[in-house]
Amino acid sequence: MAGNSSLRKANKAKQDEFYTQLADIENELKHYKEHFRDKIVFCNCDDPYESNFFKYFAMNFNYLGLKKLIATCYDSSPVAYTQLSIFGEESGKNYSNYFRRAYKIEISSVQDYNNDGAVDLTDVQLLLQNNKNTLSLLKGDGDFRSEECVKLLKQADVVVTNPPFSLFREYVAQLVEYNKKFLIIGNQNAITYKEIFPLLKDNIMWLGHHSGGQTFQVPFDFEQNNTYISNGVKYAKFGNICWFTNLDTDKRHEEMQFYKKYTPEDYPQYDNYDAIEVSRVTDIPCDYDGLMGVPITFLDKYNPKQFEIVDAINRYSLLDIFNTNEKVRNMKSHTCNINGQAKYFRIIIRRKTNAD
Repeated sequence: MAGNSSLRKANKAKQDEFYTQLADIENELKHYKEHFRDKIVFCNCDDPYESNFFKYFAMNFNYLGLKKLIATCYDSSPVAYTQLSIFGEESGKNYSNYFRRAYKIEISSVQDYNNDGAVDLTDVQLLLQNNKNTLSLLKGDGDFRSEECVKLLKQADVVVTNPPFSLFREYVAQLVEYNKKFLIIGNQNAITYKEIFPLLKDNIMWLGHHSGGQTFQVPFDFEQNNTYISNGVKYAKFGNICWFTNLDTDKRHEEMQFYKKYTPEDYPQYDNYDAIEVSRVTDIPCDYDGLMGVPITFLDKYNPKQFEIVDAINRYSLLDIFNTNEKVRNMKSHTCNINGQAKYFRIIIRRKTNAD
């Protein structure tokens, strides 16, 4: 039993070990500069030995006007230790032993040699020569739920990272519990989780600027999805990645424009819910004020001043109705149906009026 447990734990760790590419981080983070000035940023799932989140914030420490950057890592990784340390040996101290254990690094000062606000990667190698910056071992395994990592979380203003996908529900719950600002990466299917969707519905969090395809560095024994090797590094492409955040952006306030007119033929009603089916977000009728079921891609353009999220139909959201409605109870699955044909998860929305 112990052997099987260890095997499952190792396999889960491997499935969670996705290292985000620096270009993807830069492409998203450029929209949030005003949220970081004089703030403590915490990357609590990030080994600076590998993490591009840490590299991004270290290189842009002065440009963003950070107060402090903190990163913590787990004590083992199927990807880490495959490349040279970003600190190298020039720092005057051999830190190689640290990279076999969970540790934290705190950056409070980065010297800007070019006086342009940005720091190139060669400057990052000098970070630990500054007395204001420290690298120290953690007592535990670096798990974001551990007491010492929670203590660091309480100090932080903004959390930015790629958390373990298998622990996404628990990770978000912790951020909400401690009322933290955050920008994190997750699988698009997390939108349908019963622990996550209510947060989106109630505008406690929302999607960031970019959703869709993204490439990650993965362990060499990772075989799922579309993988390839480049310069001795293995990558996997995923087509359903989202940024989740509670940092406000201009995109969230852009008004969507629609042109199609409502007709009963084009917009059938669900068998088991009083709403019409809208199979594409661009087809939302411009003249319909009732309940509409739309795909989860709606959230990528959702403006809370334009629409209200009322509910969602599929595997969890209407459990009370499913339990009491005999017609629905006799169906094989808790889904939205049209003429007996099930549709995928649908978000139920309603257009807001000027009076709202």
